[in-house]
Amino acid sequence: MRASVIQIAVNEDESVEARRRRAVTMVREQAGADLVVLPELWTTGAFAYEEFGREAEPLEGPTYEAMAKAASDAGVWLHAGSIPERDPDGPLYNTSLVFSPSGDLAAVYRKIHRFGFDQGEAVLMGAGAELVTVRLPATTLGLSTCYDLRFPELYRGLVDAGAETLVVSAGWPERRRSHWTLLARARAVENQSFVLACATAGTHAGVPQAGHSIVVDPWGEVLAEAGAGEEVLTVEFDPGKVATTRERFPALKDRMLGLQPPRRP
Repeated sequence: MRASVIQIAVNEDESVEARRRRAVTMVREQAGADLVVLPELWTTGAFAYEEFGREAEPLEGPTYEAMAKAASDAGVWLHAGSIPERDPDGPLYNTSLVFSPSGDLAAVYRKIHRFGFDQGEAVLMGAGAELVTVRLPATTLGLSTCYDLRFPELYRGLVDAGAETLVVSAGWPERRRSHWTLLARARAVENQSFVLACATAGTHAGVPQAGHSIVVDPWGEVLAEAGAGEEVLTVEFDPGKVATTRERFPALKDRMLGLQPPRRP
């Protein structure tokens, strides 16, 4: 399986429409890949909180339309990163969209864990409530976004739902880059899954971004890692390695907690 992880840079002098056109071009250039992944909130910048309300879109808005066509043009499964979604009946959401190679919407994931500690995203956006997996021909994706990476129980839930490849779309700050790579490898090892973690480059509202998108195998080995700038990270991997790893080292079968409600005394 071939995956292209697009570590797009958010240029603060660039309009949202210009970013959208550039992303479409980059996706189309990945024709031949099986899966293409974009980062979190690449239309606005993950830390540009004042832009969330101004640039929020309905689910089937301009980014949806552009990404659906890009997926169809390239003939790829496309995780289109996330957008600030304006729900007409509720709050804003940090929403990820996945499209099939025909351009059809395959999945929607609203970010569950919002970052900010009672400010920023944590107060401006609502929390999602559903774990989301997507079945591809060769693997099942489990969807997550940025701050979700710090909450291992989310990934256990995705594995229980059949996930074999964990996708993390992020806008992660440079000052905590060591956590980014550490947590990506930890989620791969503990869940015996591939991890495809796609981050942004550039600077969002004065916050330098980590970049360093990374692909990790079920043993925690780094298959590919980007640098700090805009880059397309392309990697080939065997999804069958998940099953063989879980068979040869069946640690997941030894789980004792979280499998059933505790008994009442």
